[in-house]
Amino acid sequence: MEPMPNLTTAETTTSRSGADPDLAPFPTAGLIFDLDGTLTDNMGLHAEAFARFAARHGLPPLTAADRARLDGKRNSEIFPVLFGRPLATAEWRAYEDEKESLYREISAGRLRPLRGLHALLTLAEAARLRLAIATSAPAANVEHTLRELGLASRFAHVVRGDEVPRGKPDPDVFLEAARRLGLSPADCLAFEDTPSGIAAARRAGMRVVGITTSFSAADLLASQEPPHTTVPDFEAFLAGPGRWLARLAAARP
Repeated sequence: MEPMPNLTTAETTTSRSGADPDLAPFPTAGLIFDLDGTLTDNMGLHAEAFARFAARHGLPPLTAADRARLDGKRNSEIFPVLFGRPLATAEWRAYEDEKESLYREISAGRLRPLRGLHALLTLAEAARLRLAIATSAPAANVEHTLRELGLASRFAHVVRGDEVPRGKPDPDVFLEAARRLGLSPADCLAFEDTPSGIAAARRAGMRVVGITTSFSAADLLASQEPPHTTVPDFEAFLAGPGRWLARLAAARP
């Protein structure tokens, strides 16, 4: 197995300055992906759905600070913040159904895999890496998004935030994904687009690549628990810090 680098503090600082570390000598056996904003650049569609939902309920629009605080969290945690009061389970689930139904309606036929995703998955499969998704999305959204992207058969394991005790930024969903893959978290590389998701993967003990679909590289790298490097998409990952993956795939018999 080709090693990937155990990034030191100096190397992390280098990646913050814009250098492109080859994430190669720490061994990796699994790749774990967030869903929204990572496999597809769809957060704008979620924002469109929320704008319609907010208008119905007289809620103010989300600010950049709201997004930094809430993106990546579970709906059970998001809706009480949005409404400014505690919500009973039946109430937040009703709001969830309403907003996420809007998202599925708006996004139908409009979702595309993030550039380079299919190439990355093909190389990962050739390299015999294990694949999983760790997401805060509800079950109906997961099914919808993977179907729209043509990825329903590519991931043997999908772990949702509502299946674990604590949501992101706590590490539970990533720890469960590693457990289902039969791997140590230290042998997994995670891909995430939000500060809370990146923090969750780091707290699980994983190396993390920040995808800059939802937040800028500067914003992600300035967060308290930054990713080890950032890329705009998977094509850039394969050409830069993930170039080890093509070598590993080619070395497999």
